[in-house]
Amino acid sequence: MTIGRQEIGSPTPYPKVRRMRFRFGEPEPMAHQFVQGDIPLTHLIAVLSGAFPPGEESFIRSVRKFSGEITDPVLKKRVAGFIGQEAVHGQQHRRLNDQLIANGFPIVRLFAFGPDARRERGLIAIENAVPRQVHLAVTAAAEHYTATLAKRVLGTQEIQDIPGDPEVWNLLNWHAFEELEHKSVAFDVYRHTGGPEAIRIGVMAGMYFLTIPVVSLGVLASILSDPRSWRPLRVARQSLRLARGPIVKGLLGEMRPYLRPGFHPDDIDTTALLEQWRRELFGADGELLDRIG
Repeated sequence: MTIGRQEIGSPTPYPKVRRMRFRFGEPEPMAHQFVQGDIPLTHLIAVLSGAFPPGEESFIRSVRKFSGEITDPVLKKRVAGFIGQEAVHGQQHRRLNDQLIANGFPIVRLFAFGPDARRERGLIAIENAVPRQVHLAVTAAAEHYTATLAKRVLGTQEIQDIPGDPEVWNLLNWHAFEELEHKSVAFDVYRHTGGPEAIRIGVMAGMYFLTIPVVSLGVLASILSDPRSWRPLRVARQSLRLARGPIVKGLLGEMRPYLRPGFHPDDIDTTALLEQWRRELFGADGELLDRIG
């Protein structure tokens, strides 16, 4: 019996839940422009960090809706790891978001709402208004987006060489690493519980065309809300460089295989990249060993 591309009973590693605690603003205060000299990339990371906590909480809810229908013990353990990792991601991005709000990123405050806030209840109401398979298909598609970006971040030296706040980069590398660890979990829950290919592909088709424009509008709104970033010519020049650079250029082309019937995230082999970064982050001399609480 198989789940996705993984044999049941094979030595498949489960997503490992690491209780991280990053030290933003220590020992030196975080600069407002924490990506040195790059206004659009600073605001892109701020917008994504702001969106991650409510997004990841939504992803957890989408998978939990099917928890009673997961009969395979391996997939159950992978789901537990996925939920644990996503919960810690949200926790640590909220800590970064608190620092960003204090540093003058008002757009991040829009996402900084707790479970009793009106916007959180509104998001849950939207989730409950759509079929649960659609909600899970959105999660699977979003996870493929983040895994594709994670592969770029960890696998491109040009991105790793971008100067910026070291602790923000530590957070992003850890988050990217764990996104690759659990990249196929939501997808496999969708397949295991009978999710139709038409819905999976249709949801991604919508996200394929909307994600970059929506995120771009968010970045523009963030820049406009920050008077220290009002440098029109500089922003235009740097935005063009960002669009042509290794983070964005060709991203949609890498996403396109997801639209193919029969696609699975494990068709894209990231085993060697994961092993490399497991050693770098959590090996005997791992960079982040002292961040594990």
